[in-house]
Amino acid sequence: MSSEISSQNPPAAEPHIDAVATSGGNVRKPRVAVVFGGRSSEHGISVVTAGAVLHAIDRTKYDVLPIGITSDGRWMLTADEPERMAIADRKVPTVEEVAENSEGGVILPVDPANREVVYTEPGSVPKALGEVDVVFPMLHGPYGEDGTLQGLLELSGTPYVGSGVLASAVGQDKEYMKRVFTSFGLAVGPYMVIRPRQWHADRAAVRQEIAEFAGEHGWPLFVKPARAGSSFGITKVDSFDGLDEAIEEAQRHDPKILIEAGIKGREIECGVLEFEDGPRASVPAEIPPVTDHAFYDFEAKYIDSASGIVPAPLTPEQTAEVQRLAVAAFEAASCEGLVRADFFLTEDGEFVINEINTMPGFTPISMYPRMWQESGVSYPELVDRLVQAALSRSTGLR
Repeated sequence: MSSEISSQNPPAAEPHIDAVATSGGNVRKPRVAVVFGGRSSEHGISVVTAGAVLHAIDRTKYDVLPIGITSDGRWMLTADEPERMAIADRKVPTVEEVAENSEGGVILPVDPANREVVYTEPGSVPKALGEVDVVFPMLHGPYGEDGTLQGLLELSGTPYVGSGVLASAVGQDKEYMKRVFTSFGLAVGPYMVIRPRQWHADRAAVRQEIAEFAGEHGWPLFVKPARAGSSFGITKVDSFDGLDEAIEEAQRHDPKILIEAGIKGREIECGVLEFEDGPRASVPAEIPPVTDHAFYDFEAKYIDSASGIVPAPLTPEQTAEVQRLAVAAFEAASCEGLVRADFFLTEDGEFVINEINTMPGFTPISMYPRMWQESGVSYPELVDRLVQAALSRSTGLR
């Protein structure tokens, strides 16, 4: 049975949490803290994504508190002005550019009995900003998407959108992601891992290992950070020339490096969204070859806005299979909320999973929302469904 959700048969509406009670017995709208930015190289894309969510979230249902994390890790109140959070002149925005006060800071509680956010300024008395009922973490990459923020929210007992600590960590670390997938019988492409200790201790031995890997699987190879995203730090290498430079570039983003064999085939993506009856897959999309870039890199994705094909031109059998595998990957990593699963469809007709993203690109033109739009879930509905799912889910072991 296919898990496809067609636009002719959209999912039924689910119960909404439209109000919450305060400690004094008053009733108010649920308060959503949209947290974005962060210390990773994907800081700017996170700001863009958060701007799209702030623009789409239903203000008649929710109070919204935008909180930005600067590149050096400071938490700040930001202006609730999504139009300032878009890519302009081929440049991504930063939290510092939309912060209300560069000297003020935000403190999230770590006490499960107190969800009140506090705002501080030098020389001023801390000011309570009220309770937060759910966090929508629009962070990409390390220090946010990798389980670190999720762990903080678990400690504070604050519900949040998306996967928990384990799934977020697995989804960020491409090595262990692949290990999980293979243990559940999902096919992955050939790869090898270079840990920093290996590279610093004996580079000649590592180069020899790479030579043997290339001899077995051929060129090109893709050198990439093991725990980064948005195609940052990835280099396509066609020979040993430039290999050291590619490793150095990847290590600017992560000391642990992954080297993957090139796979001939089509790039197929599929969205997974959790409903009350379990995860379901969207119609898939295809990323066609880009002509002005070596591969589907950061510039192609975000600056030049290379567009995917939605739905992907697949046979009904291929569509059903990639949807089945996307849900299987979601379940294998114990994901929650949402996932974008990326595959290669090889020349032999086999789907090979490349990776999952537990917080994929989320602007209206990003592939994940586009796939769900074609599946009968609009962008505002998608945002609302994720917030509602988080409000309905408890923190802690589950």
